[in-house]
Amino acid sequence: MGATMGSNANAIMIHEYGPSDVMKYESIHIGPPKDNEVQIQHGAIGVNFLDTYNREGIFPVPELPWGLGVEGAGQVIKTGKNVRNFKVGDRVTYASRPIGSYASVRNLPTDYLLHLPDDISYEQAAAVTLQGLTVHMLVEHVTRLGDGDSILVHAAAGGLGLLLVQWLKTKGCTVIGTVGSSEKAELARENGCDHIIFYKEEPFVEAVNRLTGGSGVNVVFEGLGGDIFHESLEVLKPFGHIVNLGQVAEGLPEVSLARLGPVASLTVSVPGVFAYITQHPDLQGAADLIFEKILKKELKVHIGGAYSLSKAKEAHDALEQRKTVGSLILIPDEEAPDGFI
Repeated sequence: MGATMGSNANAIMIHEYGPSDVMKYESIHIGPPKDNEVQIQHGAIGVNFLDTYNREGIFPVPELPWGLGVEGAGQVIKTGKNVRNFKVGDRVTYASRPIGSYASVRNLPTDYLLHLPDDISYEQAAAVTLQGLTVHMLVEHVTRLGDGDSILVHAAAGGLGLLLVQWLKTKGCTVIGTVGSSEKAELARENGCDHIIFYKEEPFVEAVNRLTGGSGVNVVFEGLGGDIFHESLEVLKPFGHIVNLGQVAEGLPEVSLARLGPVASLTVSVPGVFAYITQHPDLQGAADLIFEKILKKELKVHIGGAYSLSKAKEAHDALEQRKTVGSLILIPDEEAPDGFI
């Protein structure tokens, strides 16, 4: 069991909802871990679009002031009472609530804490845990895909998109990806995309019809919402499946059941990864599969940007302006090398 005294930490806090400049880098006090909690010294912290929704108040935090972030990786430095499966010195990662991973040190319940293999770095873990579990949910639970299935992945060069493309290729799928630049196209191809659509140059509905001879695709994965969601319905085969992963662009639209069937015979899923994480009967087993695929080089983790924790604003700006490829991470300033962003 750890000491009873608390610790100081540096953290990103918000005192009001709003744009990226509401985030403040502050020194905070961390009390000792409570029963069934551990205290973690972060090596790296994941940055996700969800964090911007929390910052803006679209998905409010419990109260203000509060921290941000749901993903991190590091080392256990203290344990509370009744902690059985973790000890001081363990390497761990997580993607779970409560919100507050944007901190150099934090306390966290062990319910959804994951053991991290020695050969997976904290940076890799912070970039892949949430997105990897999301892809595991999408490919192994929400859909049932195999040889010959054709898939459209919107934003194929994003952190989630790249992992999804790679996992789909292990299933034998033909993958079409939408991207916004030549740089992103090259990365998507390197990770298995069979066909690339430059959505700024050609409407993706026309492009999918051209590439498939008008037959469409079995599944669409999209995280934009709005018109993109509605237009994606047009490229599905009968009994096709559209999976919404977020609402980066225009929010989640209303959909008439009359439009989905019986003539079209389409299905829609809006799966929640945190529901999946909390209900998964063997979460560590799912994470171990992800780590195994990384170690076997079946999955490559692409870190598109690493920022000092104190520069979280720059990370959010890059994410919201869609200037990024791969995943973004934060490194506690104490851990960041000299000259780091």
